[in-house]
Amino acid sequence: MLASFGAEVIKLEKPGSGDSTRSMGPFPGDIPHPEKSGAFLYHNAGKKSVTLNIETTTGRDLLRQLVAGADVLVENFQPRVLPELGLGYPALSAVNPRLVMTSITGFGQTGPYRDFRMESLVGYALGGHQYINGEPDREPIQAAGPQPEYLGGIHGFFGTLAGLYSREDSGRGHHVDVSIMECLAGFHQFNIIRYTYNGEIKRRTGNNYEGWHFISIFSCKDGYVALTTSTPMQQELFSALIGMPEPDETEGLGQVPGFSNLANDTARAELFDATTREWFRERTKEEIFHTCSQWRVPCAPVTHPGELLNDPHFRERGFWTEIDHPIAGILPYPGAPFRPAETPWQSGRAPLLGEHNEEIFGRLGHSSEDLVQLRQGGVI
Repeated sequence: MLASFGAEVIKLEKPGSGDSTRSMGPFPGDIPHPEKSGAFLYHNAGKKSVTLNIETTTGRDLLRQLVAGADVLVENFQPRVLPELGLGYPALSAVNPRLVMTSITGFGQTGPYRDFRMESLVGYALGGHQYINGEPDREPIQAAGPQPEYLGGIHGFFGTLAGLYSREDSGRGHHVDVSIMECLAGFHQFNIIRYTYNGEIKRRTGNNYEGWHFISIFSCKDGYVALTTSTPMQQELFSALIGMPEPDETEGLGQVPGFSNLANDTARAELFDATTREWFRERTKEEIFHTCSQWRVPCAPVTHPGELLNDPHFRERGFWTEIDHPIAGILPYPGAPFRPAETPWQSGRAPLLGEHNEEIFGRLGHSSEDLVQLRQGGVI
């Protein structure tokens, strides 16, 4: 995010192996290669790469030299690591008092969990999201993907910008402490507020939505569609669209005083699901999507990655960006998540391991001969 909006971002990697995501797939052609990792190419677009071993005395000196001329240092070591190396925020701010240092960790720089390692499963569980995810009569389930880590990264981006903005006012740098668990706990819709207001714990509802409106996912001819009727008007429109009988004409719905109240509890939502299921199964995703749109009923196809890449809306807006990498080749990547008119998104490729050693360390006054010695000494 920082690199794509104009910052020069220098990524520090381990000499030899580089960032651990270089070993993570997917790989083009399913052939592992440290310069073709999908995870690395996506996460590091537009950055520069230098190799540096900060466990060596010379490596730590080089880091201090880099910090002296930097605006921001972003790190995700466990809280004890950098202070033990003499590279904690107090030490680095002595080198550069205007430094904004953003630390993204599982649990933050303080507290009883601060030294614990976090994986996605742990974040979902401790952040409260697993408890409400799943079917009502089953155990909680895991959400898909490493979303906690991505959420921490997004908050780290905005926290860094806030630190830079504040520095313009105060003239001093900041240590920005990002706790992924706190990002998750604060990203909880209104479930925490519901509990603090009246002690109510939201129960798991599967694909149906608990409350005053109806949300579900239906199987159709060629996949799935998601539908919601969040107002009585939308509920009545959908009822008319599918030709649903009046409540007193439908077995089991006689006690329901009108379709607008049908989704007021999970039992009624399940009954509605069973009543309308066949209408969906007889139609395709696109047919249902466009028909519901014409009737002003919120509905959308559940798309897989191939459909997402070819969606005409994304294509017209130019969201997917093709980036040419010297080893991985030309591949599509997600583009700008927001678009300031005066500071356009810059799509750059991910760096090769240590590609910018000579450029970056050369700025610090190190010659090619110096770099050879540093490489032989295991520093870079």
